[in-house]
Amino acid sequence: LAVARLLDELGVGFIEGGWPGAMPKDTEFFARAAAAELKLANAQLVAFGATRKPGMNAADDAQVRALLDSQAPVVCLVAKSDVRHVKEALRTTNEENLAMVRDTVAFLVGHGRRVFVDCEHFFDGYKNNPEFAMRVVGAAVMKGATHLVMCDTNGGSLPHEIAEIVTKVKAFVGNDATLGIHCHDDTGCAVANSMA
Repeated sequence: LAVARLLDELGVGFIEGGWPGAMPKDTEFFARAAAAELKLANAQLVAFGATRKPGMNAADDAQVRALLDSQAPVVCLVAKSDVRHVKEALRTTNEENLAMVRDTVAFLVGHGRRVFVDCEHFFDGYKNNPEFAMRVVGAAVMKGATHLVMCDTNGGSLPHEIAEIVTKVKAFVGNDATLGIHCHDDTGCAVANSMA
């Protein structure tokens, strides 16, 4: 709460307060913020979470419900955008992953939340299967996500690759969404990649 107040004083636009429903301290943070222990003049609170689980409805997923219960006006969803992770981590199909993105974004937007989507492993996913990575982007935007955050989750991309891929994504989404970047520093390129 103290850090959030300081960030707000600096004029930060969004403060991601953690993953309510998954982390007890994060759940407590949002509960205390909603109980008026946190007054923000500049920033909006963001609750972080994941798309619904495979094979269920967003409305029935306890983690998605916890995002609503946080009362945060903005939700940032992490979504798989690499076919390898869909198969190996989620153990589901590409089509079900796309449905998970569509359903969760639509559910949260339908409840008045502004939705950002973190496209996890986006650059590796794009290099592996550009069509699928772009379908994830399209699914999010089609259902009302206002921001797409392309993640270099393994930190293995180079600046020229980032610039080329982001240019293609920007052409694809046009003005329908704001683009963001999330770069890891495994190869020491996070700052250069973010600038690119």
